[in-house]
Amino acid sequence: MSTDSFHLAEFLPYQLSVASNAVSNDMAGVYEQQFGLKVTEWRVMAMLGDGGPMTQRDLTAKTLMDKVAVNRACKALEMRGLARRSPNQQDGRSHHLELTGDGLSMYRAIVPLVLEREAHMLAPLSKSQQRILRDLLDLVRSHADRKAAR
Repeated sequence: MSTDSFHLAEFLPYQLSVASNAVSNDMAGVYEQQFGLKVTEWRVMAMLGDGGPMTQRDLTAKTLMDKVAVNRACKALEMRGLARRSPNQQDGRSHHLELTGDGLSMYRAIVPLVLEREAHMLAPLSKSQQRILRDLLDLVRSHADRKAAR
C-alpha cells in the first residue's frame, strides 16, 4: 500500500481521538469549573453513580483508563469525602469504592448539566442521526474489543 494515499485527517483512530478530545474538553468545563473535578475523577464518579460500588480493577476495565489514573482519581475522591472504600467480601485483597452521601449529591447535581451539554453537542443531528451515530460507535468499539480479545 502506498503512503501517498494516507491522510492523517481521514484516519479513523485520529478522527475518533480528535472528536473524543474535543467533546471531553468541552464537557469537562461543566464539572471542572463548577465542581472542581478532573476528567478522570468525573469518569470514576459517574461509573460509581451509575453502577454502584466497584473495585478499582472493575473501574479500570469499565472506563478503559490506565490503572494509575483510576487509582489517583479514587484517592482524590476519597480525600474530598466523595467516595469511600469498603471491604470486598468476595476478595479480601481488594476493596469496593462507593460514593458517599456528598458524592451521590454531587453526582446527581452534575448529571442534568452534562446531559444538557450533550444535547447541545448533538443538536445539529436529527434524532435518527444521533441513534445511528451511537450505533456506529458501539459497532466499531465492539469490533475493536473482539479483535483485542483474540
